Amino acid sequence: MALIEVRNLTKTFPHSESAFGAKSRGEVRAVDEVSLAIRTGETLGLVGESGSGKSTLGRLILRLIEPTSGSILFEGRDLLGSRDMRHLRRDLQIIFQDPFASLDPRFRVEDIIAEPLVIHGDAANSGSRRFTKDEVRTRVAELLRAVGLDESARNRYPHEFSGGQRQRIGIARALALRPKFIVCDEPVSALDVSVGAQIVNLLAQLQRDFGLTYLFISHSMPVVRYLSTRIAVMYRGKIVEVGESAQIAEHPQHAYTRSLIAATPQVSG
Repeated sequence: MALIEVRNLTKTFPHSESAFGAKSRGEVRAVDEVSLAIRTGETLGLVGESGSGKSTLGRLILRLIEPTSGSILFEGRDLLGSRDMRHLRRDLQIIFQDPFASLDPRFRVEDIIAEPLVIHGDAANSGSRRFTKDEVRTRVAELLRAVGLDESARNRYPHEFSGGQRQRIGIARALALRPKFIVCDEPVSALDVSVGAQIVNLLAQLQRDFGLTYLFISHSMPVVRYLSTRIAVMYRGKIVEVGESAQIAEHPQHAYTRSLIAATPQVSG
């Protein structure tokens, strides 16, 4: 069953000004008539080079930016026609690329993780009930444990943590409302290889523990293949190939997919 279904999704941006201040005509199609489905419980890996439209597509699905045309369905409901995005936000979350920029340096870790709980309330009661302070503290402690951080982290600030630890804090924040679907927008690209591998393994474990569905965005085919059930390859705003991970990695059909595989070192071991 498809949890997310995207149909003919398009996002255009006007051309930016040139270095000499002259405005160029026309538009850029960052996402161009994309259609795909993401099944409940799977990880769909979205791979492509920088500028291919991957992150734009992820943000469109979450309605962090609005599409030019097309449709997005979540559990069969039209996200673009929904007037209740506040309610749907609880089920749709994002893990950002840069753990150094995605956390407010003025907030303690407890406040960062608790913010979604304070804003949205208790999802089990349609958000109508506010969490008590004790409930928030208990949930924050559970989330810290889930992402492999000690409870003592709650009173510290983001600058006191390494990049990998900050990404774990961002993941805990994304999990706070127990979402069904998470866009992982290049979550390991700003980390070194060993720390990135730990984060990828953590995401896999959390998927099993919480029954999550992921759209995992990356420019690295080996990382995408390791984590993903299926892979979609994006090139110049279009999805050029979709298939099971092994099929895409071992028997790519599109020339661009073959070039991605040839240009990326394979993970050994």
